[in-house]
Parts: sequence; structure tokens; C-alpha cells
Amino acid sequence: MYFGASAMAKPSFFSSDLVQVLLCPRLHELQFAVKALLAGGLALYLAFSLELEQPQWALMTVFVVSQPYSGMVLAKGMFRLIGTCAGALVSIGMVALYGQASLPFLLLMALWLAFCTAGASLLHNHASYGFVLAGYTAAIVALPASADPATVFDQAVARCSEIGLGILCAALVNVLLWPRRLERQLANQGKAAWEAGLQAAAAELRGADERGELLAALGRIAAADAQRDHAWFEGALGRARSQALRVLGLDLLGLLRAARKVARERRLLDPASAHALQPWLEELEALLREGRQAEFEACRQRLRLALDAAHGQLHLCLVCLERLLGEARAAGRSVEALVYGAPTREAPGAIAWHRDIERGVLFGLRSALAFLCVAAFWLASAWPSGLGAVSITGVVLSLFASRDNPAQAGLNFLRGILLSIPLAGFVALFYLPGVDGFPLLCLGLGVPLFFAALCVNRASLAGIASPFCIFFVKNVAPSNSMSYDLAHFLNNALSTVLGVAFAVLVFNLVSLRPGERHYRRMLQATLGDLARLTLRSPAQAEAWFGGRTADRLIRLAQRYDRLPEGRRQPWSDGLMGLDFGDELLYLRQCLEEVPASLAQARDRYLRRLRLALLGDGPRAERDHALDPPTARLLKALAASPLAGSERGELAGAALVQLQATWRQWCRSHAPAGTALRADPLPGAGR
Repeated sequence: MYFGASAMAKPSFFSSDLVQVLLCPRLHELQFAVKALLAGGLALYLAFSLELEQPQWALMTVFVVSQPYSGMVLAKGMFRLIGTCAGALVSIGMVALYGQASLPFLLLMALWLAFCTAGASLLHNHASYGFVLAGYTAAIVALPASADPATVFDQAVARCSEIGLGILCAALVNVLLWPRRLERQLANQGKAAWEAGLQAAAAELRGADERGELLAALGRIAAADAQRDHAWFEGALGRARSQALRVLGLDLLGLLRAARKVARERRLLDPASAHALQPWLEELEALLREGRQAEFEACRQRLRLALDAAHGQLHLCLVCLERLLGEARAAGRSVEALVYGAPTREAPGAIAWHRDIERGVLFGLRSALAFLCVAAFWLASAWPSGLGAVSITGVVLSLFASRDNPAQAGLNFLRGILLSIPLAGFVALFYLPGVDGFPLLCLGLGVPLFFAALCVNRASLAGIASPFCIFFVKNVAPSNSMSYDLAHFLNNALSTVLGVAFAVLVFNLVSLRPGERHYRRMLQATLGDLARLTLRSPAQAEAWFGGRTADRLIRLAQRYDRLPEGRRQPWSDGLMGLDFGDELLYLRQCLEEVPASLAQARDRYLRRLRLALLGDGPRAERDHALDPPTARLLKALAASPLAGSERGELAGAALVQLQATWRQWCRSHAPAGTALRADPLPGAGR
């Protein structure tokens, strides 16, 4: 279903947005509404012609999968079909096993719903949607069939046929009529991410607040990457731009790493060196802030000349600045490659995202328990229409389980349903009995759906307009043999409302908002990732670590302002983990191919580091845990052929920063008011 971040908003149907979209809609909103109606009309006509059991499912599916861009329609349609078929197969199996035993059947259904909800919360984009569909399709098919198990196969085939027909019609119309290709938008999104990355890098050079620009850049990278998968369904150019966007995302993560590296190294400068570095910092900050890409290479050449006259820590800072400009140039080339659909290189791996398995399991258990509660009410009351309440409860619980504010999303869903009921009642009970023929049926359905479809494409209204479209069709229930029964209509409408209302109540009562345990798990996940960085190839680890850490920082930042001043340690842990991982990657890259003696010292250091991370982690009393292994590796580095080379200098600097970051991280976990000794770091002021 079309529910994005907009479903979290609390729209008002008397807002200016509603007036604008109804009286003066934008061109793409009109095109969207017309395409949805044409695809819906085609699907309904074919469903009637093929004499499918419930043609409304074909029409509903059109409005479910309709999206602004053709790639999104194809992606969502494909995963909806996969999820529907999987759910239908599972429903056949469950009815075959326990169709005559209510309690085991409902327990098995609850377990399947829990599994699918957990899976949906651990995945992203339409793969997550596929899990949601697999969960509630089983409920939609198996629950009605439990009264007559012999019909389960026919019902499963019917649902898959009807939904497949709706997907086919929606895809066909969106591809042939006013196609809006997502791959054309990827260039704009990539450019916006690149500009945000440059601003974040400039902010690091001038020592600005660590949250604002950094999070803006990470958010842009994450948003662009989320759209990348959809472009794969838009042909060769879409796949090329998707690959180019993946390369750009990795380059931007490298740019942010390089900028934070400069910020860390400049802290070790003595006053004279800091004064000498300041003109370079100001110049590069202006170049990045203003996006003067054409001047990057000239500035980089001048930096290389300045390196010959610099020594010690100043020389190291200039090397880091030169590498920063190199990353900025690489990101600029990737932006150009994105525009032309010709990636500069093959990305080593897609950006990975954080997954909280325990939280997913809790979401699943919540869905299962709520489902069982509604099912128990249905069995106890023997309400014939109670089956609808059980089904819709499963739909809402799985659909919104992993949202930041599922109760609000569910409430908007309920508002859309409530608005649809009186109109559906008028059409189904007063309009349709007095007309005959398919054109007049389309007129009765099409007028409300057209205006609602206009609102679907407006962010502030989508959370209510989408369920309006879907449940308006469901409540009218157009079919070859219509029934005009007021009691039946009201019973079905009431069951839907009660099912959604119960789901909203569950979301409010069992909120599962992040707490201390959640933040501890995120810290443990970060420490586990850092430990794996000591083993993984640096080339493969960059996208994996950078993406997961960026995802955690974005999640932490969403709740940063809601936490009291003394409980913002999770954000500090996230930044420390990011910096520690960056320095570890730098160390691994510098010491990738070295003589055997240095390789042995490196491996011993990495083993000791891994033990420190997987042990008790950063604690106030463990701030010197890395001192002995750091000293030993620095000694081995000084005695190796790398001594005096740029690689050796960068490796030594990474070691010093790892030691410094570890000390700082450990001391950030000290109890308030504890006096800690400030120890000089090796290499400080070099």
C-alpha cells in the first residue's frame, strides 16, 4: 500500500493542501489520478469478463500498487505478487493441517503473522512489503476457508489471479501512459546528496556542530540509496544509474570519513602548526562549501608542493587534506557518471543497513498476541462478520509494526476508512441499484476515486487518501452478482473499523519505543561490527560498515532532542564508533601488504583490539587497554621498511587516533563527577 513517511503526519482535510489539490491540482497529480482510474477500469472490466470470484480485489490492487514512478509500480507489484503467492501457499498448508481444529489453526496463523512482521521490520523497501503481504494474505485466504476447508485452494487461486490481474493492468498503464521514470530523478537525488556531503565536509573543517550537516548528508545518502533499487526495473539505463548511485554513495561516505579524519588530526597540532594550517583549512572549506569542483585539482597540486616543506603533524594534516580533495574529486566524477548513466567503476558492495533482530521479534510477538486476542473475541462472540475484524487487525499490525509512530499511522488509516464508509454506502445501496451497465458502474466508482487519487500524490494527505481508495472499493464490493443488503454492509464496515481500532489500541498500549536496552543493543552491534572490521577485507568492509553506522546515527538522531541532557550517551557512542571504525579502516588499508614481521605485529594488534571490543567494551577502567599493543605495533612500524614513508606515517597516525578515540570513548562512560587523568598521547605535537 502507498504509505510512506507521510503516513506519520496528521493531515487535515480542511487544510490548504486539500483545497489546492482539489481545485488546482498539479499536472503530475492529474496524470496519476487518470492513470489509476484507467488501470482500475481495465482491471475491473477484465475481472468481470473472466468471471473472477471477487473483481474488487483487482481494482483494489491497482490503487494499492499505484506509485508516482513506473519503476516503483513495477517493484511494488512484483513483491506484492511474490508475497501474495507465498501467503496463499502457506494458507493452503495451514488449512490442510488444521482446518478442522480452531485453536491450533489460529496459533499457527499467529506464528506465521509474527514471522512475517519480524521479517518486514528487518528489511527495507519493497522486500519488506513482500513479507507484509505474505503475512496478511494468509489471514485473508485461510481464515474464510477455515469454515469450509475444501474451498481453500480455489480461494487461494482466485486471490492470486485477481491481484495478479490488478498488478498487470497498473504496470501496463504506468509504462505506456505518461511514464515517469525514476532513473531520471536519481541524478537530482544524487546531486543533492553530493552537495550535502560537501557541506558536511566543509563543516568538519571549520569545526561546526557535529550533528546538523553530518546528519543531513547521511540522510541524503540513505534517501537516495532507498530509491536506487526501484530504478532496476526501468531497463538498462535505470540499472546503470542505479549502479552509478551506489558508487556515489560509497564515495560520499569516503568523503565524510576523510573530513572527520582531518578534524581529528588537527586536534594534535601545536599552536604554531595550527596557525600554519589555518589558511589551507579556510581555502578548502570555501571550495567545498561553494562546490567549486573545477578548482579541486589545482588546489590539490599546490597541497602536494606544500607537503615537501612540512614536517611532523603538520605534514600529516596536509596529507589528510590532499586525500580529502581526492575523495571530493572522486565524488564529483561519480555525480557526472550518474547523469550520463555510466558508472566510473564497479562498487565493491551495496550499502548495508542496521538490523535489530530482537526488536523485530518483539514486533512479531506483538502482532501475534493482538491477532489471538481478536480471534478469541470472534470465536467467543460467534459474530459472523468478526472474521473481517480478525483479518484487518492482522493487516494493520504487520503493515505499520516497524514505523516510528505506528499508532498515528494506524489512526490515519482508520480516518480514511471512516471517510470511505458513507460514500461507499451511498454508491452501493442507493446509486448502483438504480443503474445498469459497466459505464454507469465506472461513473459511480470513478468520481470519488478520482478525487481521492489526486490526494494520494500529496504527501500531507496520502496517509488518509490511500486507505480511502482501497476501502471504498472493498465496501462497495462490485461483482457480477451484487447484494444490496444494508445489514450486511454495516456489519462488514463495523468489523473493519473495530479491527483497525483494536490495532491502534495495541500500538498505543504496547508501544515498544526504544529504551535503554535498545540503545545497549545498538552499542553492542557497533562493537561487533568494529570487531569484524579487524577480519574483513577493507575494500569489502567500507560500504558494509559505513552504511550500518550511518543508519544507526540517523536512528539515534531522530530521538536525540527527546532525550534529557544526561541520557545522550547513545549519540556519543555512535560518533565514537564511527570515528573508531574510520581509523581502523585507515590502518587496515595502510598495512594491507607489508613484510612478514610487520604483518605478524599487525595481526597481534588486531587480535588484541578484537578482544577489547568483544569483552566489556569501552569502560572507564579500561581506558589504557590499548596502550601496550599500540606501543608494540608502533615499535614494529618504526623498525619496518615503511618507516619514514607516507604509508608508514598514515599508519602511525591511525594507531595514535585509535588509542585516543578508545581513551575518550572509555572515559565518556565514567560516572558523572569522576576525575580522570589526562594522559599525553604518543605522537601528540609531532
